[in-house]
Amino acid sequence: MSEDLWAPPALHAPHAPQAPHLPEAVVEAPAPGSVTLIVPTFNEAGNIAELLSRLAASLPAHLPVSVLFVDDSTDDTPAVIEKAALECAFPVAVLHRDSPEGGLGGAVVEGIGRSDTDWIVVMDADLQHPPHLVPELVGEGERTGADLVVASRYIAGGSRAGLAGGYRIAVSRGATWLAKGLFPRALRGISDPMSGFFAMRRSAVTQEALKPLGYKILMELAVRCKPARVAEVPFVFQERFAGESKSTAREGLRFLTHLASLRSATPLARMIGFGLVGLSGFVPNLAALWMLTHTGMNYLVAEVVANQAGVLWNFLLIETLLFRDRRRHRHWGDRLGRFTLLANADLLLRIPLIAVFVGTWGFGVLSATALALVTTFVLRFAATEALVYLPRKAGRTQTS
Repeated sequence: MSEDLWAPPALHAPHAPQAPHLPEAVVEAPAPGSVTLIVPTFNEAGNIAELLSRLAASLPAHLPVSVLFVDDSTDDTPAVIEKAALECAFPVAVLHRDSPEGGLGGAVVEGIGRSDTDWIVVMDADLQHPPHLVPELVGEGERTGADLVVASRYIAGGSRAGLAGGYRIAVSRGATWLAKGLFPRALRGISDPMSGFFAMRRSAVTQEALKPLGYKILMELAVRCKPARVAEVPFVFQERFAGESKSTAREGLRFLTHLASLRSATPLARMIGFGLVGLSGFVPNLAALWMLTHTGMNYLVAEVVANQAGVLWNFLLIETLLFRDRRRHRHWGDRLGRFTLLANADLLLRIPLIAVFVGTWGFGVLSATALALVTTFVLRFAATEALVYLPRKAGRTQTS
């Protein structure tokens, strides 16, 4: 990935007294309460100057803050940031990504990797997140000992006033209920898991565990990093200052995919998801069977061909929902071929198993069939993980 990190010259050579020489074994710790403010941007040129101006008016002199824009823009946003940064009393840098992997969430993770302060604050550039709350978020964390402090629209004093229209309000509320329903323990104490405005202790972030997709990075951090203590402060969601909303139907689909990926992070959850996907495969299977038999195809041949429709359906859902983060271990054609072989081998294995259960162990036909279905399902799940989605060798990957 090609990327550029720019900061004003003054940030590289600050006019400050020379620090005394320290032995090489001593590493200078971050200043207490020091903050990296991470602002992901995508074509936000019209908001930059106003954002930095409001931050300058809001940040107290005693709070050591640096601002890092992680930019995926296709317009002149990086140049606008560079120009506006020259007027700021606090350090401002911009990291431009030519390959915006992971969307907004990926941008935040890139920023986290560049930070070495006590706190990380994440906010949008469009001024829907009030800049004057930045010191309040950090102050609440210091006061309560929380690892994560969320700016919430859904507690007393908060409001979603800036959400334009009933449709966006309904989508936001529905997404919140869905997320909290799927992750009741991980999101306990977080009334607004869809918030993009929060502060988190850098020490509580396990960057290697993060696998963001889309713009709901708070949910990713809360579920994967499991902060020990959470606090909230109310905020009023403002109207966008300039530009257009980046919320689209495509982002909504990425959000649902992200939810499924988070929910299937454990082997047991993946197995349950694997079974539900398999059940859903009966729909395209039966639809294809009906179409083929009505064209005059022999029903036995139609059974075999129709089964492939279910296999393809299952493969696409499993790729998208269960094993999204493991797809680079093999080429997609390799994965599809292996998955198809395993799915069809299930049919060949089931009949001999039923014969053994009935003829050798004395099972009834129905119970033998049920046990064979469960056995081949577990074996197919284990084989799919091991033979399709686990790496062949450490360090060898192929893009899909």
